[in-house]
Amino acid sequence: MFFVNPSGAGPLDDNGEKKIRPYARKDTFLLPGVVEVTIKSVASPVSAPACARRHDVPAVVFSTAGYTDNFFHDNTDVMIPLFLSTAHFAGEVQLLITNYKPWWVAKFAPLLKKLSNYEVINFEKEEEVHCFPGGQLGLYRDRDLIIGPHPTRNPRNLTMVDYNRFLRRAFGLPRDAPAVLGEKMAVRPKMLMIERKGTRKLLNLRAVQALCEELGFEVTVAEAGADVRAFAETVNAADVLLAVHGAGLTNQIFLPTGAVLVQIVPWGKMDWMATNFYGQPARDMQLRYVEYYVSEEETTLKDKYSRDHYVFKNPMQIHAGGWPALAEIVMKQDVMVNVTRFKPFLLKALDQLQD
Repeated sequence: MFFVNPSGAGPLDDNGEKKIRPYARKDTFLLPGVVEVTIKSVASPVSAPACARRHDVPAVVFSTAGYTDNFFHDNTDVMIPLFLSTAHFAGEVQLLITNYKPWWVAKFAPLLKKLSNYEVINFEKEEEVHCFPGGQLGLYRDRDLIIGPHPTRNPRNLTMVDYNRFLRRAFGLPRDAPAVLGEKMAVRPKMLMIERKGTRKLLNLRAVQALCEELGFEVTVAEAGADVRAFAETVNAADVLLAVHGAGLTNQIFLPTGAVLVQIVPWGKMDWMATNFYGQPARDMQLRYVEYYVSEEETTLKDKYSRDHYVFKNPMQIHAGGWPALAEIVMKQDVMVNVTRFKPFLLKALDQLQD
């Protein structure tokens, strides 16, 4: 990229250049796989390649490398930063993508088309020279599933509530608010239970479903699939979303404002991860939030480790081993909740709908 910059000012090296990998999550493990873009400062347009196509709108360049194809990271690393960086253009912006993945662009086409009135450009395959009045290389990012106030990154004070509304408009989701229950339930509140087929399965899912139905919920059990719009519609139809900790909880972004999120937190001192990845974001989205921590009697880790093992005696020792230890121990367990112990948390979810 050439930057016409008569003053020569800016965070450039001695050659008037700067190299940037435009992936919003600055993870040293990931970044080598992100295409590096060199921006070169030139004193005047004649010093840059001649324009083949001129655009009247600014450009925003970003990468779809990294952890994309995990729904949590699709949002935290790309879509939320893209929303934060481009929503104020009201569609009058050109998106250019490095590490272009056709399937990813197709998967999120409704959102990309809502943010830009123009077809996205594959940065690496485009052979013509495009000229723009301005641009941004890389995206602004706050925290996972969080958009906080910031004088430069977020001068318009966008929030996750704004992002959720953007999603509802892009996918044509009808519900902005959940069912409100009175003293007597005239309607059965709808609950969506997200089923996991890999790790962190809810082994007694059917027993939990039966308990929820006994308490008055109309329950749907579904597994998040590749069709984002279809599953968004399923989530938006729910008043309560229930799932074991994992990327499926990211689907809270499609819930109507004021709905309830119930997170089942596996064993292993997961307080920080449960709260920061999903609990605080839920509150920032103006959702009601209930979390349930499984006991050592409710995890399959009890079948693998003795009760005097540090997994039970000092679970923080797992965290000391970093992500590899968490991935190998905490993230590979399944859970079987004690329905008697779990019942008050479901009643709390019901109570939070009775406004």
